[in-house]
Amino acid sequence: MKKTLKLKIFASFMLLIAMLAIAGAISILEFRWLSNSVHGLIEDNYKSIEASKKMAEALEREDSGILLLMLGEWEEGRDIIESADRSFQAAFKVAKNNLTEDEEEKYIKDIEEAYRIYKSSWQRPIVDTDKQGDIAWYKDDIHKKFADTKSAVNELMSLNQSSMYNEVSELKEKSKRAIMPGIVSIIAALVFSIILNFFITKYFVNPISELAHAVNSYRDGDKSLRVDISSNDEIKKLENAINDLLHRGLKNFNTTKK
Repeated sequence: MKKTLKLKIFASFMLLIAMLAIAGAISILEFRWLSNSVHGLIEDNYKSIEASKKMAEALEREDSGILLLMLGEWEEGRDIIESADRSFQAAFKVAKNNLTEDEEEKYIKDIEEAYRIYKSSWQRPIVDTDKQGDIAWYKDDIHKKFADTKSAVNELMSLNQSSMYNEVSELKEKSKRAIMPGIVSIIAALVFSIILNFFITKYFVNPISELAHAVNSYRDGDKSLRVDISSNDEIKKLENAINDLLHRGLKNFNTTKK
């Protein structure tokens, strides 16, 4: 089967395009996977962190409400506590339904139990009881339960923050791996271009230059060009056509001379 110049050049560039297309497809798949990982990171860990922050803020407001109750401000204190309790329960529900890390369920149960104990303390009447104005009771009982609950919430937040940090570090490494196919394809394309240039020079440019030199060096009396092209393509056809032309010209010249 004869390989034409057109086919050879076309096959060379198609191979280069195929290499770049494969590398591009791999990079696209890697970046799509990376994008999905980032999306999951935001949707999971960040949601739990925000829920933990809201629970901690709600606990702070409840603590303020309890202090108001101890000062005898019943109506304002209860309003603050009830509003904060609703906020805490809503945030806790989000965290409870967003379990993404190992042992996260244990942290949720710790928060639930600590908050149950803490809430049982301020659910009972404070105003107009011996607890009103009792700083020692607040310090030794209420504040300790408040601190235990907040500590449990902070542990959940710390768990998700650590997980987010680890995942971000891992994503950085994966992003480097996603870039690698592109870098490899660029290097491969450069190497292939150099090799392609070598073969084009050897099999296309040099034979044409040799053929042109043979034409310029042709002397009367020669039966053919002093060139030997080993390829079986258009350049070889051109050599044969020139030699055929020279042969006919020489034949006609000899006929006319006779």
